[in-house]
Amino acid sequence: MALAGSVIYFGSCIPEIPMGRFSSTFVDRSPENTRDLRQCLLGPSLSLSYRKPLKIVRGKGAYLFDHTGRRYLDCVNNVCHVGHCHPRVVEAACRQMAALNTNTRYLHDLRVEYAERLCETLPEPLRVCYFVNSGSEANDLALRLARSYTARRDVIVLDSAYHGNLSSLIEISPYKCCGPGGQGVPPYVHVVSTPDSFRGAHASDGPSYATEVTEAAHAYPVAAFFCESLPGCGGQIVLPEHYLREAYRAVRETGGVCVADEVQVGFGRVGMRFWGFELQEVVPDIVTMGKPIGNGHPMAAVVTKPEIAAAFDNGMEYFNTFGGNPVSCAVGLAVLDAIEEEGLQAHAHHVGSGLKKQLETLKQHHPIIGDVRGMGLFLGIELVRDRETRDPADAEATEIIERMKEHGVLLSKDGPWQNVLKVKPPMVFSEADAELLAAMLAEVLAEYAG
Repeated sequence: MALAGSVIYFGSCIPEIPMGRFSSTFVDRSPENTRDLRQCLLGPSLSLSYRKPLKIVRGKGAYLFDHTGRRYLDCVNNVCHVGHCHPRVVEAACRQMAALNTNTRYLHDLRVEYAERLCETLPEPLRVCYFVNSGSEANDLALRLARSYTARRDVIVLDSAYHGNLSSLIEISPYKCCGPGGQGVPPYVHVVSTPDSFRGAHASDGPSYATEVTEAAHAYPVAAFFCESLPGCGGQIVLPEHYLREAYRAVRETGGVCVADEVQVGFGRVGMRFWGFELQEVVPDIVTMGKPIGNGHPMAAVVTKPEIAAAFDNGMEYFNTFGGNPVSCAVGLAVLDAIEEEGLQAHAHHVGSGLKKQLETLKQHHPIIGDVRGMGLFLGIELVRDRETRDPADAEATEIIERMKEHGVLLSKDGPWQNVLKVKPPMVFSEADAELLAAMLAEVLAEYAG
């Protein structure tokens, strides 16, 4: 009989099962065998990177390791924001998991402490938090909040927008619903041009892009304008100066609300500011967060103004079983601590600025690079077949990514034409890592040109 108040572990009640049943780390399974099992057991629409997929079994800092122990520089994983397997985050999760993990029906100090810390990073009056489990959930909730507050349904989005994988978000994500397998945007979704200064409809004419938002806001009963602070799937775009200021003004004067999607670029990634929207000197009505918020732990958040939260409190309870659980809040606090104590925002600005200069130097020597853009550790390298016609070099982008993998550097691509190499590594990405990326890219581009 256990004494009252003692900790009881139930492992002895579970029959012994080989560790391999639970973790592929302990199974001597070839990558080909793992791939075959995956194809049988997982949905066929789930894609793999690279012609010869990697079997990654470990991560540390800015590096990933395959089943043979080979190390790869991870230049694209913006989920593990403060570094793969960051000790502070791992310890916080383990410590809280060993104490308690339960839903939000009970009081818990970590929940309010995390909400307070998160709000401290945001401008007034963004002071009411909702905790969820993914960026998709966050954007879906933002859509509900906007519609409850305005009593409207229509939404304005960019033509390359991607806001999540829920049905409600596929409908407002032209990147998906206007692509393969999509059914197009529904009548209540109004699409405006992505403010892409390199190849957009209005080139570098920022006011013309904002005018499109103004016209849509005045033509339809708009509930919300959804916009990533720096569009990612659109090709790592930096918005023109004052674009959001003018777009937000038009939406608000016609009764809508403005949603800043920070799922990709929040938490100091852009370097100069903690949040991407701050680069535009605006304050959104709703901010959505995901990916970096938990360093790989499934958590996300929505932060809004008190009056929008009050309108959502209409008698229908909003309850999320796992959103804001104590373990997630402990992880979130550890991420904020790591960003602050390790100076990762300033680090992103310093390393990202240096890397961008190196990439711009590469552009001078390699005509396939049409544009280099971005902020901090959120950079894009747009590849073209001809700088005059700007014909997208999509197949070439795929080949370069494959060759970079052979050199131990992991990249990916995005943009409407899948011709933009995206660089968004863990925030601990060092100057030496940046030099390695630039050197390997120079070598691959030279090989490719040859």
